[in-house]
Amino acid sequence: MTKRAAPHSSEVRERSVRMVRDHEGEHGSPWSAIQPIAAKIG
Repeated sequence: MTKRAAPHSSEVRERSVRMVRDHEGEHGSPWSAIQPIAAKIG
């Protein structure tokens, strides 16, 4: 079985998690905070 490379580096993933945590209070749920950030990252 071939290992698949991660689509984003660990730095991008860490920054994404920080962004979600920083913006959770502005949204009604964690999922609603994740959606716009995920759209920006791709």
